[in-house]
Amino acid sequence: MIAGILPRGVVAVEAYDDAVPVRLFPAEEELIRNAVEKRRTEFSTARRCAREALAMLGHPPAPILSGERGAPVWPAGVVGSITHCAGYRTAVVAPAADFWTIGVDAEPNEPLPEGVLAAIALPGELDAVARLRATEPGTHWDRLLFCAKEAVYKAWFPLTRRWLGFEEAVVRVDPVTCRFEARLLVAASPGGRPLPCFRGRFVTAGMLMATAIAVPAQC
Repeated sequence: MIAGILPRGVVAVEAYDDAVPVRLFPAEEELIRNAVEKRRTEFSTARRCAREALAMLGHPPAPILSGERGAPVWPAGVVGSITHCAGYRTAVVAPAADFWTIGVDAEPNEPLPEGVLAAIALPGELDAVARLRATEPGTHWDRLLFCAKEAVYKAWFPLTRRWLGFEEAVVRVDPVTCRFEARLLVAASPGGRPLPCFRGRFVTAGMLMATAIAVPAQC
C-alpha cells in the first residue's frame, strides 16, 4: 500500500497481520517486557518489517531500539519511520545520503473518536474537512488530517528533537492529486537548513489509509 506513495530510493516493507513468528533481540524484548500481547505482536512485526527493509539497503540484522519519545533508532547512515495500526504495520527506510528525513503514518479509514478533530485541527482545517466530507465522502477526512499530522511530526522530530503540537502545522490536502502540504507555524532551521513546510502523499485502500513524507537530502 505505502510503496506507491514513496519516491524511488525509499524502501518499505509492510504486513497486514502478525502471522509470521518474530524473534526479537534481547534489548528489544526489554523494551516491551511489561507490554500487553497486542502491543508485543505489533511491535515485533514492525521490527521484522524494519529488519527486512534494512537488509534491502545492505544492513545486517541488529536491534532496532527506541530513543527519545519512542522514535526508532536507525543504524548510522539511515533515516526511516515505523507505523502500525489495526491490520497494518510498515517500516520505511532510506539512505541518509539521499533523504534528509522520513515520516509515515497509517490509520483505519474511519471517523476519529468524538472530540479528537476539534483538538487537532485549526479553524481553516475544520472548514476544509467539512468541504471534503461533502464532496468526497468515501474517505474519512478527519482521520486523514490526523494521519498527515502524525507523519509531519515523525519527519520533524528526528531533525529538531523538539515536540511539535497539532496546532503548530497547518495541513492542506489535495484530494485530486492525493498530496498534502504542511506549513509549519514554528521556526526551525536544523543544520542551518530552513524548514518552512513538509510535502507528502496519501493513499486509501479499503479500510486503511497511509501518509508519507520523504524529504530529499538535496532540494
